Amino acid sequence: MNKIIVPIDFSEYSEFALETAAILAKRNNAELLVLHMLELDKGSLVSSGDDQSQQMVFFLKLAEQKFETYLDKEYLKEIKVTPIVKHFKVFSEVAEVAQEHNADMIIMGSHGASGLSEIFVGSNTEKVVRYSEIPVLVVKQKPANLNFDTVAFASDFSDEMVEPYIKARNLFSNIKLIHVNVPGEGFKSSSEMESTVANFLKKADGNLDKLNDVHYTSDYTIEKGILNASNLIGADLIAVPTHGRKGLAHFFSGSISEDVANHATLPVITFKI
Repeated sequence: MNKIIVPIDFSEYSEFALETAAILAKRNNAELLVLHMLELDKGSLVSSGDDQSQQMVFFLKLAEQKFETYLDKEYLKEIKVTPIVKHFKVFSEVAEVAQEHNADMIIMGSHGASGLSEIFVGSNTEKVVRYSEIPVLVVKQKPANLNFDTVAFASDFSDEMVEPYIKARNLFSNIKLIHVNVPGEGFKSSSEMESTVANFLKKADGNLDKLNDVHYTSDYTIEKGILNASNLIGADLIAVPTHGRKGLAHFFSGSISEDVANHATLPVITFKI
């Protein structure tokens, strides 16, 4: 991991993300790209009038001053930090910055169970996830430790989940897999679930060594099943796949991945299918 992007709005929750990113940056000798988006009207950016130009310069200077103060933190010492200011708030730009700088991960702050932080209110976190080609880590609180000793990877074990699983496996050594069985059309018997998982592991790992690391759970919704199972196995992090800009994965139909990111007390990381 060489570069980590942290979108910030100078809030407490942004600082949780920044401190999390700092820990991971030190661990991996990575650079931090700290991104702030100014909420300027597009008309101001294209106008040639003196008032509009002065307004834009004022907000840019104000953001630079905030950056200088905000980034003056002990935990950022000895880390290469690059501040980036974008002119207006378009959340697809986070993915564009990531692509431009060849970043490896995006880390964002969130209110957790109370809902997403102000800058990522509503569907904005989902927009970042949807456009991002790289993993997005959502954190809810000040990091105590980020060892991620146990990572819960939630999956329906279809073929399209193989690539996200491999990406997660390459980042984290101790992955526990979760299969959620819910009532209705997608319901599977125990033998059907075990057969599906075995075929998945043969394709993804080439062996069945992780069969004992699969947790089967039944619940009324996939979201509840993921959250309850993650707590039961003592997970430090929840990993979920997403189709990104093509829409949410079938396994996470509707707003499941966003709901998990919102309601989990644990950090959540998403991987593009």
